[in-house]
Amino acid sequence: MSGTGAFMGFVHRRRGGAELFLLVLALAVGVGAYIAVGLGRDGTVPANTVAYAAWLAGLVIAAHVAIRLSAPYADPVLLPVVSALNGLGLAMIHRIDLAQGSSLATSQLTWTTLGVALFIAVLVLLRDHRRLQAFTYTSGLAAVVLLLLPLVPGLGKNINGARIWIHLFGFSFQPGEVAKVLLVIAFAGYLVVHRDALALAGRRLLFIDFPRGRDLGPILGMWLISLGVLVFQNDLGTSLLYFGLFVVMLYVATERPGWLVVGGGLFAAGAVFGYLALGHVQTRVADWIDPFPHNGEGPSQLVSGLYGMGWGGLTGRGLGQGSPYLTPLSWSDFIFSSIGEELGLTGAMAVIILYGLIVERSLRTALVCRDGFGKLVAAGLGVVFALQVFVVIGGVTRLIPLTGLTTPFLSHGGSSLVANWAIIGLLLRISDHARRPPPELLPGDGDVDKTQVVSLR
Repeated sequence: MSGTGAFMGFVHRRRGGAELFLLVLALAVGVGAYIAVGLGRDGTVPANTVAYAAWLAGLVIAAHVAIRLSAPYADPVLLPVVSALNGLGLAMIHRIDLAQGSSLATSQLTWTTLGVALFIAVLVLLRDHRRLQAFTYTSGLAAVVLLLLPLVPGLGKNINGARIWIHLFGFSFQPGEVAKVLLVIAFAGYLVVHRDALALAGRRLLFIDFPRGRDLGPILGMWLISLGVLVFQNDLGTSLLYFGLFVVMLYVATERPGWLVVGGGLFAAGAVFGYLALGHVQTRVADWIDPFPHNGEGPSQLVSGLYGMGWGGLTGRGLGQGSPYLTPLSWSDFIFSSIGEELGLTGAMAVIILYGLIVERSLRTALVCRDGFGKLVAAGLGVVFALQVFVVIGGVTRLIPLTGLTTPFLSHGGSSLVANWAIIGLLLRISDHARRPPPELLPGDGDVDKTQVVSLR
């Protein structure tokens, strides 16, 4: 097969202009929402609007320039989408600050700055994502160490019933946010090497080829780690995220639906065990089945959020004109209900579509990537976003029990925000490698058939 044929006849053009245009729209969303909060609540444009807009514009322009210089063929949609989500989250947190007299939006903007700095560092320092494959087992070990840190006496910190934080030098940090990135790298490196053995079929039952018993070790190990997170850290959401991530990546690597059946069975067994053995899981399930209090107290957190979204209706009360601050943790765990209240079902669906775009572009990158490791990393990072958003929004809307995860780029929280910006940087690095034409097809080669140079958006 010729080099051109191996590349399937497609060469992507640089899409810097498209990305810049979309970034202007993303800035309009973020800054416009910030102004709308001031107009809706106080009837005036916030006094610091120019400084805020300039700071936000400086961040996205710096990120755009970094992409154009170090990853010119990268996907042009990812950065504008996350910029819009981040800007909308800042505006909503600022709206809650005005009601509570807090300064959460200021700290969130600081964390956004650090996240963009790490995003740029990933693009500049990591010139080839395939180098990460050499750190497969190192990444796995580092992830396990990070997961254990909150259990260290004097270092770990229990917040809202979950022991997933560490407190160091006056700062609180959630190491699990970094661990999920390292686990994706470790899973991808392991599965690339062992997928042929893991894809071998064992017994066939109901038209499904199940894996061999000797190959169940990795999934059983990950299942036990997830149960450990659930038991010792009281963190239901992270436990679901880690195990679901591994099962989906295992399926992507082997293309064997039997792994999904095995993973589903282990998940069901873990869910039953968690419900029977752990009181906080029973509480979450009971609140999910019947969230309305019967002891004369006020509405629960879940009910308050549901009432808020119901009050928002189709188009919302308007930014600054609802009462999202009445819901506990409306700036973090329940920020989606805050958006539903003030922007309505229309705004909530727009947010879900933006998340869907992140997942779609991640999976598209995985499809066009030319190396197995990059395919699995891109797919795994897309699955991280898909699972996390499903678990969070599903809990807030009472589709599933609450789990306590944060909504990416929207919720207040430095650990999550910085880690998610790093994830986008890694996705763009893989995207640039996948969309970059081979050397023999680069512009300037006189023997290139220009009919084969097309743009894939």
